[in-house]
Amino acid sequence: MRSNDDQIARAERRFGVRFPEDYRHFLAMEGSMARFVPPADDFLMINGVTELIAVNEAGDFPARFPGSVVIGGDGSREMLTYDFRQEPPPLVLLDVSAQDWSSAIHQAASFSALLEQFPETGWRWEESKDSPS
Repeated sequence: MRSNDDQIARAERRFGVRFPEDYRHFLAMEGSMARFVPPADDFLMINGVTELIAVNEAGDFPARFPGSVVIGGDGSREMLTYDFRQEPPPLVLLDVSAQDWSSAIHQAASFSALLEQFPETGWRWEESKDSPS
């Protein structure tokens, strides 16, 4: 457990952020996940803390999306991303080829909210009128 806490702290230092507590708890206890979530049957992947730096650097996300930290995705082109330009940081979906924040699609206000709603809603592919932009 201790080394996992150290890895979380190292990732936070690398990105210059403090992850929200619910996400820190998930990283410490679960680590990662990659599975189809019923009944929505959408694929949800949450990267482990040891993968975070490599995933973000591979897509050059810090340069293209200042304030972003990719934490997972749909297992394909869509990246589940924290938007640390806001406090608390919401989770949005960004295509790997997106050029800027304008293409971000709001998913949830928090990691806990995402995990709670995902079985029913799956991925949101367009902005809904009630989601913050």
